[in-house]
Amino acid sequence: MTDVVVIGAGQAGLSASYFLQRRGVEHVVLDANDSPGGAWLHRWPSLRMRTVHGIHELPGMPFEQPAPDERANEAIPSYFARYEQLFDLPVVRPVNVTQVVNDGSLLKVETSDGVWTTRGLINATGTWRRPFWPHYPGQETFRGRQLHTADYQDPTEFTGKRVVVVGGGASATQLLMELAPFAAETRWVTRHEPVWREGPFTEDYGRWVVGMVEERVRAGLIPRSVVSVTGLALTDQTRAAIASGVLDRKPMFERVTPSGVEWASGERFDADVILWATGFRHDLDHLAPLRLRASGGGIQVDGTRVVSDPRIHLVGYGPSASTIGANRAGRSAVRELMGHLDGLKVAN
Repeated sequence: MTDVVVIGAGQAGLSASYFLQRRGVEHVVLDANDSPGGAWLHRWPSLRMRTVHGIHELPGMPFEQPAPDERANEAIPSYFARYEQLFDLPVVRPVNVTQVVNDGSLLKVETSDGVWTTRGLINATGTWRRPFWPHYPGQETFRGRQLHTADYQDPTEFTGKRVVVVGGGASATQLLMELAPFAAETRWVTRHEPVWREGPFTEDYGRWVVGMVEERVRAGLIPRSVVSVTGLALTDQTRAAIASGVLDRKPMFERVTPSGVEWASGERFDADVILWATGFRHDLDHLAPLRLRASGGGIQVDGTRVVSDPRIHLVGYGPSASTIGANRAGRSAVRELMGHLDGLKVAN
């Protein structure tokens, strides 16, 4: 029995643990990875710190900027590891949470390493373990290779290949620009026309973006990603890629054929590889027994609190699914959750 279980030791989970520790709250952090680093452990090896879109330091410990060419999947996990050690956070790993169920007024967290009973739950599982693969007619007939962003390793594996990159997010454009110099030919396809954003990401603009995402989760709808609201940043690199034709967007094809893809117009592109840079879904299946989903398909959340069950807070979900948002969510989740649990103690 513990006061709070935190599921996940990424940015949001570590932030929550830090604020629980400061309050002297008995808690445990259950992490499925073998070592510190959260989703950053699984980023492709060619991702360097110079191309990472910004890392917000964890509360209480500065993030010393690594060298531009240092691998992100080494630099950031190293920072997380030092953070866990500095604050002696109670992280237990590797532990895979299979399900969370009601146990009277308590919650029972069932895992690969036993059962934890708790008064409150902070879920910080992120999205990395749930890559989204859309389905298109003929997909199973393709004779080439299909992979997701989660499987990407290095641009040299596409040397001499004809590659279709599917997706309209930042990862799609980044990977396309990285592999294009090695590939024989590329096509970039998206469901919607990309929206390019110029100018600085100001504080006011940031608040507007968060508000747009938050509006959906308050209504119990499936959250949109922050990037889907902000659009794609126009940088010197993307401008050059647009000018060279690498970022020449084509509409979504209608079907996959054994040798490539085909549009409704009859146009075809013979391909060796289809890279599905189609994003991720929130890793929440272990919460299914609690029946938290609203009719809109998402979980109705006010701030980080699940409206239907105030014992449960989701951090890294909806508007808090960014590095700076995750820190703030960790602090507010702890404050509100402990207020609720302390109120229950008084009432009893």
